Amino acid sequence: MISFKHKVFFEVAQQLSFTKASQTLFISQPAISKHIRLLEEAYKTSLFERKGNSITLTEQGSILYEFLLRGQELERQLELELNTFRDPSQIKGDLKLGASTTVALYIVPPVLSGFRKKYPDVKISLFNRNSESVLTALKDREIDLGIVEGRNKIGQVKSEHFLTDEVVPVCAARSALTKNPRIDIKDLSTIQVALRERGSGTLAAVKHSLSAKGIKMTDLNISIRLGGTEALKNFLLADDSLGFLPARAVAKELASGELVRLYIDDLTITRQFYFVQRHGDENRGLNASFIKFAKNQYNIKL
Repeated sequence: MISFKHKVFFEVAQQLSFTKASQTLFISQPAISKHIRLLEEAYKTSLFERKGNSITLTEQGSILYEFLLRGQELERQLELELNTFRDPSQIKGDLKLGASTTVALYIVPPVLSGFRKKYPDVKISLFNRNSESVLTALKDREIDLGIVEGRNKIGQVKSEHFLTDEVVPVCAARSALTKNPRIDIKDLSTIQVALRERGSGTLAAVKHSLSAKGIKMTDLNISIRLGGTEALKNFLLADDSLGFLPARAVAKELASGELVRLYIDDLTITRQFYFVQRHGDENRGLNASFIKFAKNQYNIKL
């Protein structure tokens, strides 16, 4: 267990203020200073650099802070493991989940609902950004588990396949492109195309599939780039451009006739969704329980 002195240090390091730490921990400021002094004496080094009314972590203080971050995570995992061992149905804890836009909007909501009903004592928070931002948040320990598009190549995380999805070319029902919904791939460069922003997993899937056919992104007539699936979808509904969107994201619009699916000869775009975890966290605690639940839910449905 992490000692109270270390908890005091951790709070001061986060707040960079003795006063704010004393308010958070409900102990006096002199008591805060005493605990920090005892730690500095024990480690025979300064943990904070004091400049007037402000403080910063020393290099040694930063090292201690990083180790305490890991220690807190181990404590949390230990509690989860023991709770799960005693009674799997009584899992408690906080699950900080990160998901790329398409996953957060169209794939994970029913999983979150079912998981919450099965484990009502688990508090879930969802960080919704593009795939690159989710990976960054995972490395920075802002989240515990991520779901991103495409297998990542970052050494600090481990990936595990979740499911496969298709990205389809679509346009508004009133677009002139609907007159000939089958497009020769050689003619793609003559059509105005709306795309997702850089860092998007959807864009990466489009780029990969086009590259396999000898088409570079610079060959396309890109009319606009938009951040987010909903932004791109709403733009296409109001415009006459072609856009690439996840099939799951446009299922309702295709069914209602608001959007029309186009077919580019000899081009199929699929993308893979992966669970990503920090090395050492895989198959433990809430991460393992959530991954198992999500896979079971989609194995039943698909």
